[in-house]
Amino acid sequence: MGSEAEGPEPRFDPLIHAAHRLRICAMLSQAKGVEFAEIQERTGLSKSALSKQLTQLVSAGYVTEEPFVRAGRSRLMLSLSEFGRDAYTGHKQALTALLQEQDQDSTAQ
Repeated sequence: MGSEAEGPEPRFDPLIHAAHRLRICAMLSQAKGVEFAEIQERTGLSKSALSKQLTQLVSAGYVTEEPFVRAGRSRLMLSLSEFGRDAYTGHKQALTALLQEQDQDSTAQ
């Protein structure tokens, strides 16, 4: 991992790279926390499919879950952990570098 000033090292992360998990991490990177229901609505995933994706991210330590009650109903707030935020940032940097390489290769031909 890079220093605080430099940020995380660019590193392709196959766990984050899966399309649904990448979208989830992107959403969570933009907020301190996002409710399960909002993620479900924005991704269009069923509850069980979203739960499966989140279980992988939580098990890896990338996402934290915080249950709370609103209007008498149990809710779940999800957030990227510091470890998850670093992994997501490093993955984005690795993807950006890969795409820039490809763009440079294409223009060089």
